[in-house]
Amino acid sequence: FTSRGVAYFDGSNRIKGEVIFTQSFTPGNEDGKMLITGKLSGVPPGRHGFHIHEFGDLRSGCTSAGAHFSLSGHNHGAPSAQERHEGDLGNIVAGQDGSVTINMTDPLLIIRGPQTIIGRTLVIHEREDDLGRGGDQESLKTGNAGGRIACAIIGRAP
Repeated sequence: FTSRGVAYFDGSNRIKGEVIFTQSFTPGNEDGKMLITGKLSGVPPGRHGFHIHEFGDLRSGCTSAGAHFSLSGHNHGAPSAQERHEGDLGNIVAGQDGSVTINMTDPLLIIRGPQTIIGRTLVIHEREDDLGRGGDQESLKTGNAGGRIACAIIGRAP
């Protein structure tokens, strides 16, 4: 069977659209790769860090979403890195018109169980994520991606 999650950006920070998380489970393959797809508009042109953060708490805006989602205790890294935060999704790229198309897979994210992404927050950052290669402590923690310009809680989807 297939499970889905959705993060809906309502335009309150000028960024609008949705990101869909789809994971298919088959007998013997309970941890299938997560497919992440979506379309966004209103994103400032350029590259922006794209991460899942640990909490689904937006009471103080994006800042109350906590740090990057990480169960492993590893440093920040690229989505392709062997050791990274589970929530490290790299960068999205917005065109001059502010549009973004997302189409990626991730082997670490899970929809079901205690390590689920459901109820956590998807965050778009102001700057490019250096993928943990910036040579300083902040790079190993956040990828030097800067402030949080938009966020959306990941909920269950049909």
